[in-house]
Amino acid sequence: MTVTGIGGLFFRSRDPEARAAWYLEHLGIEAGGAGVWQQDAGATVFAPFAADSDYFARDQPFMLNLRVADLDAVVAPLEAAGVAVERRAEWEGEYGRFARIHDPEGLPIELWEPPADAEGSC
Repeated sequence: MTVTGIGGLFFRSRDPEARAAWYLEHLGIEAGGAGVWQQDAGATVFAPFAADSDYFARDQPFMLNLRVADLDAVVAPLEAAGVAVERRAEWEGEYGRFARIHDPEGLPIELWEPPADAEGSC
């Protein structure tokens, strides 16, 4: 028996409707209710991190990583809408390009543009 993919990501929210609307407006993701997000095929990294890792905030049990085709094209409208976007030179390299944002309730979201020669691989 094998698992074929992630069937859903469920998380608690103080205001599920507003949070779902934010994901739709800023990231184009159908979230909440009867919404089903149809993703493009590609790699999904499923990786436990050490409890003391500083890769993302220690007060968060997980970080959402979203694969994007063009990081600059995704980041520009986010910044224009007033969403804080963090980028660092060290986040660009052999694994692709990365940027960080947070949803309205503080969940860290990493935006990942895989390297062109290895689309979807890590």
